[in-house]
Amino acid sequence: MDPTRAHELIERERERIEELLTYSAAVRAADLEAAADATTSLFDSASPLAQELLDDAVAERLGARLAALDRARERLRAGTYGVSLRSGRPIPDERLEADPAAELLVDEAE
Repeated sequence: MDPTRAHELIERERERIEELLTYSAAVRAADLEAAADATTSLFDSASPLAQELLDDAVAERLGARLAALDRARERLRAGTYGVSLRSGRPIPDERLEADPAAELLVDEAE
C-alpha cells in the first residue's frame, strides 16, 4: 500500500476513534450526573452500575483501538506497515483499507 494512503487511513481512523472517546466520556459524565441526581428504588439501583460497566467497556475497547492505530503508525514509520506480524507475508491492500490497524492476515486472525 502506498505510504501516503496508509498514513491518511490511519489518521482518519484515529480522528474517528478520538471523537468517539470524547463522546463516550461526555455520555459517561452525563450518566453519572443523572445517577447522582436520581432517586432510585431498590430495583433500579443496578441500572447505574450496569451503565457504568458498559461505559467502561466501551472506553476500554476504544482505547485498545487507538493503541492498535498507534502501533500501525509506528510500523508505517519503520517501513514494516502492511506486513503480517505473525507470518511476515504482505497484508492485502483491501484488508488495510477496511482496517488500517490490521496486524495479521484474515486467516491468521481467525
